[in-house]
Amino acid sequence: MDQTWRHLPAPARPVAAAATAAVDAARRREREALDDAVADLAGLDPATSGLILGTTVRLLLEETHPDGLDGEAVRTVLERSVRGAIDWQPDLDPHVVLLLLAGALGVADEDGTPPPRPEVLARHAALLMADLAGPRPIEPVLTAALGEIARVQLND
Repeated sequence: MDQTWRHLPAPARPVAAAATAAVDAARRREREALDDAVADLAGLDPATSGLILGTTVRLLLEETHPDGLDGEAVRTVLERSVRGAIDWQPDLDPHVVLLLLAGALGVADEDGTPPPRPEVLARHAALLMADLAGPRPIEPVLTAALGEIARVQLND
């Protein structure tokens, strides 16, 4: 486990470490490293990892769209993210990326359809976060997401 995450609560540490490894592998387009990191993420508590990854995606969207997001901006993010990864991740499903975007924005439609498997969600989330973050390190965004989650939980 990465020592830079020692300051986090115990349940968040493995999510932060696996998410960082997954995003780094996605940026380098290293299939095997991404597979390993995705397996680690998928093996963690889905509620905890989903909250952390979703909040991170939302913060990245807010950073990259400070004036807000409309439908066209979401479409642009979806297209760019999918086009940027489909050549080396042929199983990438645009619908799963859209589900992640909708979930991060709090507009997910609960229609009773079972969610994608944890490893599918983890892979798509890593690819989406890598795209949204660009060359910037993901660690500060994960730290900000965890700080926001802690503040919300304290105020509830």
